[in-house]
Amino acid sequence: MSDDILLLDTDVETALREAVRDLLAERCDPAAVAAAYAGDFTLTQALWRPIATELGLAGLLIPENRGGAGGSAREAAVVLEELGRYAAPVPFLTSSVIAATILLAGESELVGELAAGETVAALLAPWSAAAVEQIPLLDKDSDGRLSGRVTSVAGALESDVLLAVVRTAAGLEVHALDKNAVTVEPVVSLDMTRPLVDITVDAVPGRVVVEAAAGSEALRAGLATGAALLASEQAGIAAWCLDNTVQYLKLRKQFGRVVGGFQSLKHRLADLFVELESARAAARYAAGTLAAGDPDAEIATAVAAAYCGEIAVHAAEEAVQLHGGIGMTWEYPVHLYLKRAKADQIALGSPARHRAALAGLVDLSLGSA
Repeated sequence: MSDDILLLDTDVETALREAVRDLLAERCDPAAVAAAYAGDFTLTQALWRPIATELGLAGLLIPENRGGAGGSAREAAVVLEELGRYAAPVPFLTSSVIAATILLAGESELVGELAAGETVAALLAPWSAAAVEQIPLLDKDSDGRLSGRVTSVAGALESDVLLAVVRTAAGLEVHALDKNAVTVEPVVSLDMTRPLVDITVDAVPGRVVVEAAAGSEALRAGLATGAALLASEQAGIAAWCLDNTVQYLKLRKQFGRVVGGFQSLKHRLADLFVELESARAAARYAAGTLAAGDPDAEIATAVAAAYCGEIAVHAAEEAVQLHGGIGMTWEYPVHLYLKRAKADQIALGSPARHRAALAGLVDLSLGSA
């Protein structure tokens, strides 16, 4: 473990956190978030525009000389932690993190459009994909038109451009497709604040945005960066669940006593607090190693991805149970966090997959004893 990775926020990161939190507190109402489950996605556009342009976060990871903010994974982690805290239905992770990281390996003008908030992009891959080998490859005909089908794609519904992967003799190319030229089939997703869709591409012209020589590494970097920073979103989910559960138990009374005073509940909350602090540390360390280009980044990402996904789910489950009857109602927003946590748990690789990867990185056998 590197000793020079700071786990606490810097002054810049604190200011960024406050700006994002203030905007979300004002504009990301839980009732509007829940409307996505009835097919109303108006909040996504209403919320994404100020995040992308007013705060300038669409191009946070894009260097200044290419039109972006020149931020690092540390700043992106701060943004995602706050987005997780509000279960915000915006494409920051899929577009500004994963797609942006991939596009930076090429010279496409899409980078500048994405940085300016003019374009939203998404990778044509199942949301569960954790490795380049799990990304479906599209076929290219003699005229350069692409065809194929990819299921369970996240971020595509709110995107303008889709990034498709094509195998060539020189390696994997990344092509940009106009979303309006493909068939988009929405599916019923567990987490409708990040809806999944099935995409059918039928003889659609595309343009190369990442050449074959850099394609595989660009895709690997995009998936790895996404997995590392998803851990921060999961830490934000867990933080909301713990904070709101504590506040509720301070007010709820049973048999004339404040429920939060029961010793057994104090123990559960204390255990959850320890888990949350550990998740925050793991997520921030993973982001810090990415920002610093530290050789420990791959291990740190596997640790954070394996740990934070399970903690977010545990925190959400505890929140539902400790809120009692109100925790089971549609009107109270805890269900939004449980659904997001469960969906995130298998996104970009399950905890089991990341534990297996970690075992390989540290030469640890997972065979039965």
